[in-house]
Amino acid sequence: MTTINKTRALDRIDLAILDALQQNGRISNVNLAKLVNLSPSPCLDRVKKLESDGYIEGYSARLNPAKLEQNLVAHVEVTLNASTEAVFETFKQHIIKVPQVVCCDMVAGGFDYLLKIRVADMTEYRMVLGEIVDIPGVGTNHTYMVIEHVKEDKGILVNKDVG
Repeated sequence: MTTINKTRALDRIDLAILDALQQNGRISNVNLAKLVNLSPSPCLDRVKKLESDGYIEGYSARLNPAKLEQNLVAHVEVTLNASTEAVFETFKQHIIKVPQVVCCDMVAGGFDYLLKIRVADMTEYRMVLGEIVDIPGVGTNHTYMVIEHVKEDKGILVNKDVG
């Protein structure tokens, strides 16, 4: 996990750089510099500083789940039998080993965790759900199958009006 070293306030150019890189991590430094109205050398210096300060954690590609036969998505609410640190830790240690669980958030409310699971089909989903319910301390679960992706996560909203 990256520790964010927030040693300085971000100005509008830093925020514009973050927004542009989030939209297109493959943009060339020359094009990025033009986009944020800087010359290439100071732009590259700013990008390197944003990386070293922990604002940029890395770069990746968005993959097509249908082409990779991972188009079935389910959200699963998980409630544990007890709310103790040991039970939470046991769940965490088991769930991080399940590759089909692409996101796991501990939440406040009527259940303990919200999982996002990506699989090829219902057979694989049932296998993954079996792994989850076998984790010590898991009590109940409720599954919501995704019918249509209406809006995908496009990253963090960068407030360009700051600074």
